[in-house]
Amino acid sequence: MSHPRVLLADDHTLVLEGFRLLLEEHCELVGTAEDGRALLEAAERLQPELVLLDISMPRLNGIDAARMLKKQFPDMKFIFVTMHADPSYVNEAFKAGASGYLLKRSAAQELVQAIQSVMKGDYYVTPLITKDVISTFLTMGRPRIPAADDLTARQREILQLVAEGYSAKEIASQLQLSHRTIEFHKAKIMELLNLHTTADLVKYAVAHGLVTAS
Repeated sequence: MSHPRVLLADDHTLVLEGFRLLLEEHCELVGTAEDGRALLEAAERLQPELVLLDISMPRLNGIDAARMLKKQFPDMKFIFVTMHADPSYVNEAFKAGASGYLLKRSAAQELVQAIQSVMKGDYYVTPLITKDVISTFLTMGRPRIPAADDLTARQREILQLVAEGYSAKEIASQLQLSHRTIEFHKAKIMELLNLHTTADLVKYAVAHGLVTAS
């Protein structure tokens, strides 16, 4: 099998360097990105075959970044390498277009195995969480609580930026929207998630992996 063209995305430089050392014999590493917005730009410019990415990244989380890129580049493949072991994250990642899901505590050789599987057209989920993923099917009858997936992609973008401490004016500037539109979305997010303060939004975003706790 020829070496796949791979783009690496993680907001920790040491993690990126670890990926580089592990994969340089197995892949053609075309670039790196340290936040979700940079990932979108790099993927469009470099058009890799495969993206290795984290979920929690600044400015735009990995799941929403993957969802956007999958629409633009349907053949692009994504493997998430993250600390989030909860089955809900696995579910969201695959709904966004993932082909693989590993934990950062997975064995190093498992990443190479996952890449080989994905490039053959298969899916890969680390055995560390496979049991938990299966168990979610046993609890599907339980009452459902509001989740980040209930929000639109735009609302998730705004939720993440609010949680990262940006003001409505700053978010409006970044997303090229009006201040009033941002405030409308923020109010709608609170309504959908049954939250009442900006602090509640921050706690929710941290709990659901949209941002990392400082």
